[in-house]
Amino acid sequence: MNRRQFLASTTAAAFAVCATRSSLFGAAAGRPKRILLRSSWQSVNIGDIGHTPGALSLLWKYFPEAEITLWPGELGHGARELLTNGYPKLKIAEGSLGADGKPNKPALAQAWEEADLYLSGSGSGFPAANHAVAFQKATGKPVGVFGVSNDPISGIGGNRDPEGGTLKSIRERALALPPTHLSADLRFIMDRAAFFFCRDTITRDYLKAQGVKSPIVEFGPDAQLGMHLRDDAKGYAYLKSAGLEEGKFICVIPRLRYTPYYRIRTNGKRTPDDDVKDAINNRTTKQDHDKLREMIVSYVRATGNKVMACAEMTYQVQMAKDELVDPLPADVKKNIVWRDTYWLPDEAASVYSKAQAVISVECHSPLIALHSGTPTFYVRQPTDTCKGQMYRDIGADDWFFEVDETSGAQLWSRLEAIHQNPAAAKAKVKSIMAFVEQRQKRMVDAVREACRA
Repeated sequence: MNRRQFLASTTAAAFAVCATRSSLFGAAAGRPKRILLRSSWQSVNIGDIGHTPGALSLLWKYFPEAEITLWPGELGHGARELLTNGYPKLKIAEGSLGADGKPNKPALAQAWEEADLYLSGSGSGFPAANHAVAFQKATGKPVGVFGVSNDPISGIGGNRDPEGGTLKSIRERALALPPTHLSADLRFIMDRAAFFFCRDTITRDYLKAQGVKSPIVEFGPDAQLGMHLRDDAKGYAYLKSAGLEEGKFICVIPRLRYTPYYRIRTNGKRTPDDDVKDAINNRTTKQDHDKLREMIVSYVRATGNKVMACAEMTYQVQMAKDELVDPLPADVKKNIVWRDTYWLPDEAASVYSKAQAVISVECHSPLIALHSGTPTFYVRQPTDTCKGQMYRDIGADDWFFEVDETSGAQLWSRLEAIHQNPAAAKAKVKSIMAFVEQRQKRMVDAVREACRA
């Protein structure tokens, strides 16, 4: 082979290699971006169930070409069917991490390998933060957070206050903490997060005061506000069977100050912390729900309308009867419908859409109601973390109440205004949701940019 032939052959080979590499990289660049969504923390709460369809609806609304794999915590109580029926494109990879910090199931390992972004879904306290840390350390790929609360004050253990506090007091105490307060693992992943959307501005301001280095630390509301799933057939059939007419009933949801997980989980075990929590519940349950009952009595007697007592968590099914229905006077009780079964967020959305208002001591039913176009109150207990600040952040100040600073008469006064001018209340919901949608688009835009990195 002469020199000219050698050069020609090597040049051709080089072009062939370049063409092959170009083809390979072109295929990689041309494939849809892949998101690993860590969510579905539990299924005993329609809020925790609803986080996932909320995130999926938003992602596919603003980033329709993305491929999404869900890494769930728990998919019981019909949550799996809700997701697979509602989102046929969704892939699910279950499993956990082994002692080596790597996935213990082949499907999950493949999801890690293929993902362009690990996206942590909404929840309290950055759920499964250790999994986000493990993913980032093992893959070097970006991690993002999609609307969480991080309350350093309320709760049990450490310097936390088991009695909680008002949002004002929580903000003051959180911002007074030393800038070294965050744990090492949380600081590691927060500093490296491509974005960190906080579902309340107390969390945002606390993390900024802690010097978190993520380039995006912003307010981004709970993903539940994005859920579009409805089960109108089931929901409307229930309304008909219960004799509830559109616009002529309200829904009321109770809550203990601390959820008794040891009672509602199949493998639940009592701990010394549960003694503290039960004591607080025993001391406060009646006084909290006296106010709701006073509102219910005023509403029924003034309007002749009905009230549906229902649950957001499994344990609240019976609680709704015990605390909201049974103590009512006879003339009011005849207008009460007790929902005696648990449900899924899509049926709840359909029922809430026909209510005049939803009044809840739980945080997520009001979010479902807002997305459904229905006026709603969130009556916050001091132990329920700083996530309630989200209601003020989205412009629902008039419909937010601190239970220890609120009377039944005040609740009825605000509810009476909705009853007297439903059009104005509906307009307020639209205004709130218009702002929410702006923030939701911003959140998904950050997801898209992180996937390109």
